Amino acid sequence: MTSTILRSVLVAGAAVAAMSVAACGDNANKVTDAANSAADAANTAAAAANTAATATSDAAGAAANASGAAANAAGAAADAAAPAANAAK
Repeated sequence: MTSTILRSVLVAGAAVAAMSVAACGDNANKVTDAANSAADAANTAAAAANTAATATSDAAGAAANASGAAANAAGAAADAAAPAANAAK
């Protein structure tokens, strides 16, 4: 959700910048170049947002895996300690 909002804001900003250059500029090539640069910047930002979202998802999965491994290790430790506890009785 956050990456979608960020992408929308960046695309809107790029469009406003392109229109500003078009309104104030005196050369059509400069306007086209500015619009292309703004579009490239928006696409790069969108790709970065997608990469960040993927990294966040991957990190959440790794945390869940680590939590499961810790639970398994705790269970194994309890199982290993049980014979010693019984022998001490």
